[in-house]
Amino acid sequence: MKATIIAEDFAGMRAQGAGLAEKAGLEWDFRPVRIKPFWSRFPARYWPSPLRRVDPIRIPEDTDLIICIGGTGGVIGRAVARREGLPVVQIQNPRISVRKFDLVIANTHDGISGDNVLISRNALHPVTPQKLDLARAQWEDRLKRDGRPLLSVLIGGANGRFTLGPAEAEKIAEGIIAFTMRNAMQAVLTPSRRTDPKAVAIFRERLEPHGIAVLTGSGDDNPYMGMLACADMIAVTTDSVSMISEAAATSAPVMILPLPGRSSRISRFVKTLESAGRVKWFDAALSPWKTAPLDDTPLVAREMHRRLKL
Repeated sequence: MKATIIAEDFAGMRAQGAGLAEKAGLEWDFRPVRIKPFWSRFPARYWPSPLRRVDPIRIPEDTDLIICIGGTGGVIGRAVARREGLPVVQIQNPRISVRKFDLVIANTHDGISGDNVLISRNALHPVTPQKLDLARAQWEDRLKRDGRPLLSVLIGGANGRFTLGPAEAEKIAEGIIAFTMRNAMQAVLTPSRRTDPKAVAIFRERLEPHGIAVLTGSGDDNPYMGMLACADMIAVTTDSVSMISEAAATSAPVMILPLPGRSSRISRFVKTLESAGRVKWFDAALSPWKTAPLDDTPLVAREMHRRLKL
C-alpha cells in the first residue's frame, strides 16, 4: 500500500510523515504545499476554496492514503483526500475540527483529544534501530577518534520563538568544552540548515582548538544519523521537537541546550520527556545517567493500521 504525504516543505514535517508511513509498512511519496502569493498572509483554515490558493497538487494513481502534517498541510491534505475519495490522517494539531479527518495523531503537548485522536509523546520520525545500526557501521571510525565516550551536539536555529546567534553559540561552546573536559569525553557538533552562519563560525573558532569537530554535509555524507547512532550522550538545542524526538529514540542520555525565547508547546514537550527520565536540561556538571530509547511512532503506526484496516 502507498501513502502520499502532503505538507509544507520543511525537513521536520517530511520526517514525521515518512516516519509514520515507514513504520506502518507503507510506501510513500511526498507532495509539497506551495502557497500562492498573498495567501501566505492568512492561516489556511480561513482560505476559501483552499486548493486554489496553492500550486496544483497531483498524487500518484496508486495512492491508498493521504497523510498530512501541520495546519496548512491539514487543510490542503483534507481537500485533496475529498477530491480523490481517500482516507486522510493528520499529524499535529490541525487547528480545525479533528472530526474532519479519519484519524489525527497529535503530541501530548498539543493538548487536543477525541475519539479519532491518537497521542504520541514524541514527534513522529523515521529513526529505527536498524537505521542506527547501519549508520554506526558507516560512521563509527570517523566520529570516534579514540577510546573516550562521544558527545554528539545537534544545533538548530532561530525560528521565531527562540534565538540562536553568535552570542548563544559562544555560550553553548563554552558549556560543551566544560562538559567534555569534566567527563573526559570527545565531541562532535553538526549545525542544521537553519543555523546562522555566524553562529557556525563561532562554533568552529571556539571548539576546533579543543579537538571538537564541526561537521556539515548532505546526502550520504550527512553526519546526522551517524552522530545519533554513535553517541554515548547527545546535546540538542531546545528549538526543535523533531531533533529532540530523534535523539530520544537512541539509547544515549539526551541533554537539552536552552536558548533565549519561549514556547509553551515545546516547554510541555520537554516536561513530558523529563517526566519519563529521558531528557535533562544541559548543565556542564551533569554526568551520564541510565535511560532507554523512547519512541511512540511504532505504537501509533500500528494503531493507525488497525483502525483504518490498511
